[in-house]
Amino acid sequence: MAVKRVIQALGLILGGMAGDSVHAWTHGTAIWSGYGDLTRSGSYYADVALGALLGLAAATMLAGPAVHWMQRGAERAASVPTIDLAAGGLGMTAGLAISALLQPAVSRLPGAGAVLPAVMTLLFGYMGMRIGLNKKEEISGFFRMLLESRRPPAQEEEEPRHHEHKILDTSVIIDGRIADICRTGFIEGTLVIPEFVLEELQHIADSSDLLKRNRGRRGLDILNKIQKELDVKVVIYEDDFDEPGEVDSKLVKLAKALRGKVVTNDFNLNKVCELQGVSVLNINDLANAVKPIVLPGEEIVVQVIKDGKEHGQGIAYLDDGTMIVVEGGRDFIGSTMEVLVTSVLQTSAGRMIFAKPKLLEKAQ
Repeated sequence: MAVKRVIQALGLILGGMAGDSVHAWTHGTAIWSGYGDLTRSGSYYADVALGALLGLAAATMLAGPAVHWMQRGAERAASVPTIDLAAGGLGMTAGLAISALLQPAVSRLPGAGAVLPAVMTLLFGYMGMRIGLNKKEEISGFFRMLLESRRPPAQEEEEPRHHEHKILDTSVIIDGRIADICRTGFIEGTLVIPEFVLEELQHIADSSDLLKRNRGRRGLDILNKIQKELDVKVVIYEDDFDEPGEVDSKLVKLAKALRGKVVTNDFNLNKVCELQGVSVLNINDLANAVKPIVLPGEEIVVQVIKDGKEHGQGIAYLDDGTMIVVEGGRDFIGSTMEVLVTSVLQTSAGRMIFAKPKLLEKAQ
């Protein structure tokens, strides 16, 4: 109602001014032309009153549509992202400033000089707004860089590093060792579980294949255990980037956006992250790093459980799962024996130890 009253008041004032102009045109005087001349005839006041009434009536008729139009404009402006409003407003301001600088020279042109300034104001304002909207990312980046450059260096150094985000992928959740690692305190910071990873886990848990279904349910149980039993901060990231794509590519984009590290045991994802410049914490690499170091010449006790690929070879395993290839161990399958380590091979799949029976070494 307040806006409607303002419109009616403007209509009343403009109508009175129009009545004054009509009287001035017919009688040659106007109240706006002299501040001290207040002696007027009855026809003058009648013209001003008639103009004011007509202006009030017109404003009353147009007030409703005008208020509705302003409300719709305000609602549409409120729905526009802040960065769009800021970039568009900045561009329009620049365009209007250029138009204002050019108007003194353009207004002196004969003929079109009276119309051209208004046309320039509309044209330059619109062009500036469009350019600002098209360059909103650059404008946002410029101001972000400006704010970061003004931040005191000490403040950046004082930021605690333990708030770094660790983004879990599907494979490392299903694997389950991440819960034990978090319990020991070797993983610091915030564990980020993307919603698209949860959706993939749910899809695996609902699979008709029994093995996949068990793997998916195991992953969901591991997440529930991490959230409820472990003293670690867990965040569910809900943004899906509004685009189709593989889970691995979304993980890389999320790691770049959060400046975090991807926690995985997927060899292919590990390589993709390295190519994209994203830091990776590979559970398999950690497991290989903490395995006991076995040097050539050491003696260990193993149980040969099956034959190897090559003729005469036997296969044994350490408690941590490290495979031992025993040369000439095929004849000792099922028995526990001492072997002498001959060499150690580190591969992407893990560590492999080559050995030979100690009995054969003594026989030589």
